[in-house]
Amino acid sequence: MDFLMSGLAACGACLFTNPLEVVKTRMQLQGELQAPGSYQRHYRNVFHAFITIGKVDGLAALQKGLAPALLYQFLMNGIRLGTYGLIEAGGYLRTAEGGLSPARSAAAGALAGVMGAYLGSPIYMVKTHLQAQAASEIAVGHQYKHQIFPPQSWKVALAAAMVSGIAVVLAMTPFDVASTRLYNQPTDAQGKGLMYRGILDALLQTARTEGIFGMYKGIGASYFRLGPHTILSLFFWDQLRTLYYTHTK
Repeated sequence: MDFLMSGLAACGACLFTNPLEVVKTRMQLQGELQAPGSYQRHYRNVFHAFITIGKVDGLAALQKGLAPALLYQFLMNGIRLGTYGLIEAGGYLRTAEGGLSPARSAAAGALAGVMGAYLGSPIYMVKTHLQAQAASEIAVGHQYKHQIFPPQSWKVALAAAMVSGIAVVLAMTPFDVASTRLYNQPTDAQGKGLMYRGILDALLQTARTEGIFGMYKGIGASYFRLGPHTILSLFFWDQLRTLYYTHTK
């Protein structure tokens, strides 16, 4: 469960931070092995880089490399935090007296970090190549011509649906947990719930008693149910729309 929860949490954060990764990558490649003042600065600062990329490459370019970025975050953080959680749950971080050992904690953190970084490195390379791709007038660094999917491919819709499935599950699982408990709670003779007054009360009680993870109970099952549903819904919608416009032109 630690692997899944930490991986999904990192993916959720990645949806919002990936544009900053695009900007960071391009600013770090700008002026590569060139003396200061001898090259054109396409990106003067973070804010200028956002505006420039959005204006020249389009707003969608700020999410370049999102698919490998999500996979990288899921693997790296899932392995890193999940491995550490397993080590901690196994009691390997504690001394014979039962106290927490700083040396063992540091060693476990380092081991988990190395494993995550090693397995995630190839994906990070692909992410960097994609995020560096830019129009010729603002290109920096070597320009790889990777293309994950051909234009108008059904795989584009499938990949987009997979990403949206993660976002939907992260956003909706707490409400799903609350609604499940509301429907399942005992009632009095008038049919009034005996445990929760409403959706907000159910959310607050769950968070206070069980913590934030209590609001995400069953998230794995939710994704494997909602994920394919979202993927197939968007996929079929995109394909039906393509067929409609193809035959009506």
